[in-house]
Amino acid sequence: MEALSAITQRGEKRVSFWQAPIAWLRQKNLSRDYWTFFASAFFYDAGFAVYFFLFNLYLMDRRFSDRIIGLIGGSFTLGSLVGTLPAGMLVHKIGLRKMMLALFLAAPFANAARVLWIWEPAQMALAFATGIVMSAWGVCFLPAVARLTAEENRPVAFSLIFSTSVGTSMLGGIVCGYLRRWVEAVGIAISAVQAKEWILLTACAIVPLGLFAVWHLHFPADVRLEIEVERTQLSNWKLNPFLRRYLPVMALWCAVLAAFTPFANLYLSRDLHMPIEQIGLLFSSVQLVQLSMGLLVPVVSRLLGLVNGIAAMQASAAVVLFCLAGTTNARLAVPLYLVFSAAQWMSSPALYNLLMNKTPDAERSAAAAMTLFSNALAGSAATAGAGILFTRFGYPSVLIGIAFAALAISLLFLFLMRSSSQGVIHAKSSGTR
Repeated sequence: MEALSAITQRGEKRVSFWQAPIAWLRQKNLSRDYWTFFASAFFYDAGFAVYFFLFNLYLMDRRFSDRIIGLIGGSFTLGSLVGTLPAGMLVHKIGLRKMMLALFLAAPFANAARVLWIWEPAQMALAFATGIVMSAWGVCFLPAVARLTAEENRPVAFSLIFSTSVGTSMLGGIVCGYLRRWVEAVGIAISAVQAKEWILLTACAIVPLGLFAVWHLHFPADVRLEIEVERTQLSNWKLNPFLRRYLPVMALWCAVLAAFTPFANLYLSRDLHMPIEQIGLLFSSVQLVQLSMGLLVPVVSRLLGLVNGIAAMQASAAVVLFCLAGTTNARLAVPLYLVFSAAQWMSSPALYNLLMNKTPDAERSAAAAMTLFSNALAGSAATAGAGILFTRFGYPSVLIGIAFAALAISLLFLFLMRSSSQGVIHAKSSGTR
């Protein structure tokens, strides 16, 4: 704030990012340590965005069934769930910087082992272990950015990192799709499996490049107090009336997303016979659509209201899933999948915004932790169950079931959230009398 005041006192006008990006960044007064952390986050996102886009397709080429792929994905999510609270305790004990150093060393090796050890029991165990290891990133990321920024420039700091993540994901999708063709153009013949294996191992090798940045990170104050406060709040979880309604319906919605999103690439490749090049471009397009649609969330919320807007987005995603289940044309599936991605992406920030709006400030950290915990638990079960169902009944039938579930959840959400709002109004009226 002092830096921005100084700019104003010197008579300098605030500039737009599009007019002068360098001057705009200078006005935000982001510290050198923030940019050091930004570099580490860039390499982390660049490597693992590519990895997780391609990994299920690699397993498919290795003759893994959708059932086993679902169980592997569920094991990873379960590992993330199990590892979150211990990771927070470890950060409290050893500090953020040491935890990040360990993460940037362990996560690439764990994910590389998943590429090289192609044995079903090993894949289950490695997925669970990798989920535990990578849960440390979520624990480190938020307090690190908070410690390296001030309140006035923190929103910009988060936006820059998230935008870079989208950009690296877009580039990664294109590289994944066309690498084999580029390699063959120079006279090297490789199979589809070999191409994916090379990309996955290269993606794992990109992440440790962020170690140099992590090594030079300096946090201006110890974050252990924040972690201790967070643990104290978590030990006293209490569900207020809003959370009793919100948590179940939020978890159900996350289960719907977890039942289809991890298998989308497999569906497009195996059932609709879409080439890997087109899937890579589609993945890149999804990142761009999600970035653009996120800007429309405030507009939809103003027009329909926050609760009605969320329900409308969820219902739209359900309708698109119905259409996607009924199509056998890959060209038609592309715009349908883009619309589905847009609808489900728009609902996510609105849902978390609703959570923060309806939760008292003192309870927000605990409410967010409870939400993430229940979401991960539901998502783990949904991914594993969906893989079994896709194998037994095929994609169209199961997608119709998921679409019905999504529509039912949107209606349930509308009913429960309206009931919650009416309860708050009655409580305030009673208090006034």
